[in-house]
Amino acid sequence: MGETGIMVSEVGFGAWGIGGRTAGATSYGDTDDAQSLSALHRALDLGITFFDTSSAYGAGHSEALIGRAVAGRRDKAVIATKAGYDDWTKPPDFSPAAIRRSAELSLKRLGTDYLDVLQLHNPPSDVLTAGETREVLAALLAEGKIRSWGVSAKNPAGAVEALRVMGAPIVQANFNMMDVRVVTEGLLEEVLRRGAAFIARTPLCFGFLTGTIDRTTVFAAGDHRAAWSRAQLDNWIDGARDLLSAVSANPGREAVLGALRFCLSFDGVSSVIPGVLHPAEAETNAEASGQGALPADVVEKVLAINAQRSFFVSPARAS
Repeated sequence: MGETGIMVSEVGFGAWGIGGRTAGATSYGDTDDAQSLSALHRALDLGITFFDTSSAYGAGHSEALIGRAVAGRRDKAVIATKAGYDDWTKPPDFSPAAIRRSAELSLKRLGTDYLDVLQLHNPPSDVLTAGETREVLAALLAEGKIRSWGVSAKNPAGAVEALRVMGAPIVQANFNMMDVRVVTEGLLEEVLRRGAAFIARTPLCFGFLTGTIDRTTVFAAGDHRAAWSRAQLDNWIDGARDLLSAVSANPGREAVLGALRFCLSFDGVSSVIPGVLHPAEAETNAEASGQGALPADVVEKVLAINAQRSFFVSPARAS
């Protein structure tokens, strides 16, 4: 992960979904804890070492599940969590006291005495520029409660700001075949220039790049995708079809591998974190690492499609 000295698998485990259903359009709906634990164990068995979560995911439930899964093999896992939002029903709090309190509650839920990475979760600009923010992070580092810190930004521009204003060693933002702003807005260039790490979230664009979602798909109660506009959903459905054709991938396993390999085709990407709900998803995701980057001409086809059309219609929900 950049110059932090932390080593991670290039395909990680996005743990938003396993947090379970939360109020409003802030989750993927109801989940089964036994299935989530099976997925976590399977990921570890396959060599997936990087787990990205947040205190807000299931109001701490995602962290608790990861803690149960890594018990007895904590040394095999690199855990990144987030502070700022502890519950989607409450306003964020980035005060030093809140950051410290969030980190210490995360440690308890995870059953560990250190966090590998603590990320600020969608912080506004004033938090990035505040000296007290850096002071509390430095204190947590000095106390050994965190190994490193970073910023999970709302968008690529926010990640660039975190790098330039705060010198963040790790940043996270959306990156997938339908959202290439990290390339076009210069985030990856800035990451490489500074020796930082970049975590690519939503590599499957909320599941649309699996190619298995169509106009007949009905999202379960509580699934945040049900809150997106019909225009946005149709745009992603049609866009996924065109992009998967460009990478010669059929819906399902081939599509997932193609989408993950696209993200891994770019220097500066430390790890890509597809969401995982089932053990079979962990198995497919793990395959992507062994297949390596997509051919350069295929990557260029994807970028060319993005240059010709917009895949974004309505405002983003929580992530």
